[in-house]
Amino acid sequence: MIRSALPLLRCVLLAGLAACSTEVDVTAWDVSPAFRHDLYAEHVRVLASDEFEGRAPASQGEEKTVTYLRDRFAELGCEPLAGSWFQEVPLVEITADPDVELVVRGNGEERRYPYGGGVMAWTKRVVASAGVEDSELVFVGHGIVAPEYGWDDYAGVDVRGKTVVVLVNDPGYGSRDPDLFGGFAMTYYGRWTYKYEEAARQGAAGVLVVHETGAAGYPWAVVRGSWSGPQFELRADDGHAGRAAVEGWIPQSTARELLALAGRSLEGLTEAARRRGFRAVPLGLTASLSLSNTIRESTSRNVTAVLRGTERPDEYVLYTAHWDHLGYDRALEAAEGDGIYNGAVDNATGTAGLLELARVFAGGARPARSILFLAVTAEESGLLGSEWFAAHPPVDLADVVAGINMDGLNVHGLARDVEVIGHGSSELEDVLARAAAVQERTVVPDDEPEKGYFYRSDHVSLAKRGVPMLYAKSGADLVAGGVERGRLLADDYRAHRYHKPGDEFDATWDLTGALADLALYHAIGLELARSDAWPNWYPGNEFRATRDASRAGR
Repeated sequence: MIRSALPLLRCVLLAGLAACSTEVDVTAWDVSPAFRHDLYAEHVRVLASDEFEGRAPASQGEEKTVTYLRDRFAELGCEPLAGSWFQEVPLVEITADPDVELVVRGNGEERRYPYGGGVMAWTKRVVASAGVEDSELVFVGHGIVAPEYGWDDYAGVDVRGKTVVVLVNDPGYGSRDPDLFGGFAMTYYGRWTYKYEEAARQGAAGVLVVHETGAAGYPWAVVRGSWSGPQFELRADDGHAGRAAVEGWIPQSTARELLALAGRSLEGLTEAARRRGFRAVPLGLTASLSLSNTIRESTSRNVTAVLRGTERPDEYVLYTAHWDHLGYDRALEAAEGDGIYNGAVDNATGTAGLLELARVFAGGARPARSILFLAVTAEESGLLGSEWFAAHPPVDLADVVAGINMDGLNVHGLARDVEVIGHGSSELEDVLARAAAVQERTVVPDDEPEKGYFYRSDHVSLAKRGVPMLYAKSGADLVAGGVERGRLLADDYRAHRYHKPGDEFDATWDLTGALADLALYHAIGLELARSDAWPNWYPGNEFRATRDASRAGR
């Protein structure tokens, strides 16, 4: 075994793939066979091509995507899980007419905010029309009810039938108080999904979340791109009648103006909302907004493939990635020349990683446990495919040893560090540390905990059911350029390509970093698949009790 892998990896990076083999040879690490740059790049290129039309669920792009995945898995020698390559996911698609505006009235004045620039709004209710008419506006701070933190933004106020204005993230973010919620790190209470759910529980008719780039983790353009066009939800027997009639985002400019109309300031109310004892503020304004919807029921598909273990085939090591993206906006194409959301980094890189991992596992000796590959749909619509899989698992989740989620792999070259999203969660981090040490890489916590990435990908759907899940990726410390270059590239992607048509495959990408991460994921999975260990969440973690209950008596 070679004592240091990093010089070898530097050779691959600096000499270039023309001079080195098209294989990144990681057998020297004693953790994995060779991962192929050319094969991996071709998978990414195909999945992110215009031909796949942005891989939207229930589209021609879906058909091409799931067929491609099925055929590749079959060629590699995988088997379908539970008799089928596909798990059907029942969806309802709601497309709001963009001829929408938010009208705010009060103090003898009226303000109008157009769809796209001044407001993004939708309804999760499966109805042809929805809206609010002269609904009283109430500022409810961060919109959080958290008894364990002694916090209730709805205390003393009745918002039934009213429209609440809510700040994104949680009080710890803005205050930087380490003893308030998670301090700078976002808790689940900071996620926009929670804001809508809690407002509905309180009986609100409308919910408007105030966007802030830093607190949300992405610019307004991402909100506009993600929430326009068809929106998907899992079909529900009640048609999601329990949701608010209108959900939406408003930019800070809209929030600042309407609060000024009420004689308040956004800055003043934001500061007040960070302090214990905050009480909701009726604004003396009304909001009106009407939505007209086109509704279509459809069925999308998760793709499942398995390599059966030799001794304990009913115990599974899981790899997950979402295959979907935002599809094809023909109106945007007509206006700006490109309407295909190719989703190359997000998440053709992760989906291609499933195929390359399957190839490497299939080419080696089969371990004792089975290796399960899961490509899920509708992640971009709210983790819907993974939620359906977790709620209707083809295998008992108590028999899933652990999982690794891949969402956006490194396209900028080798990194010296490995970043764990949700660091300090599970014993999988101990396995990761051993594998990273062989690569001479350092394991570090998420350097942007305030953005809540732990709650924004598919591993959470399984974690909530107790399955130990690892979400780790290359850190910012690139071999070529260090932390400064790594953060610059990450910021540039988030500002200019994330959830935009510009997220396209680039043949000049340095994918050696992605391959190094795949080798790491392979090493972790191989260790688990060869052993009889059952890793768990660390004591005190919110998911441990669920895991303990599921494994009890086994």
